[in-house]
Amino acid sequence: MNDHELAADLATRTGELLVATRQRLVDEGITFWELKDAGDLTAHNFLMQELGEHRPDDAVLSEEGRDDRARLAAERTWIIDPLDGTREFGEVPRVDWAVHVALVSNGVPIAGAVSLPAQDITLGSGELAPPMPPAHDGPPRVIVSRTRRPPAAQMLARALDAEYLEMGSAGAKAMAVVLGHADVYAHSGGQYEWDNCAPVAVAEAAGLHCSRLDGSPMLYNNPDPYLPDLLICRPELADRCLEILANGG
Repeated sequence: MNDHELAADLATRTGELLVATRQRLVDEGITFWELKDAGDLTAHNFLMQELGEHRPDDAVLSEEGRDDRARLAAERTWIIDPLDGTREFGEVPRVDWAVHVALVSNGVPIAGAVSLPAQDITLGSGELAPPMPPAHDGPPRVIVSRTRRPPAAQMLARALDAEYLEMGSAGAKAMAVVLGHADVYAHSGGQYEWDNCAPVAVAEAAGLHCSRLDGSPMLYNNPDPYLPDLLICRPELADRCLEILANGG
């Protein structure tokens, strides 16, 4: 498998494992907190084993693993979030959680995939990139969390006279834009490279605009993996969104 195929295969199979694990543990009466922890650990161990087998010479940065600083000198680094949206995973039967698998070289994602396991969907890069959906006939839709509306999202929603769409994990939100269910995903605060690397790889492959809120590029495999803000949107909305954000609304 090439890198695009491997990313999609790993995201899909990790998702299948998580779906099966979730059902088994729920049937056994596991608690919400135990289910979250079990999902994180199961997915992380599986991905580390598979990457070690298929790409043994590459570095890995995982949300659930120790940060091996050797990745900073590596030519290729896989950046993974084995279970994005652990809270949603634990809230059965919610489906807005994801698996992120991405490959970075020289700070740029060169392959990636996001699976939405409970929806039986995997979206990838390269030859697996999904087509961009047609433009929405109506007001723009800005996607946010159920519990938090970041200032950037509120700013854009007001200026664009947009509607809000609420959803769980970062991967699920980004893929909603890729699938045409939303038009803008703007986030400020509280994300790391594993939260958005694979979603950016897939969104860029689909032809969407991806950048920091100031318009600068999304760069990865940094010494500090904190990467708190991003803008993913349809290309025809990008200039207007960046203008709004630069002018403070």
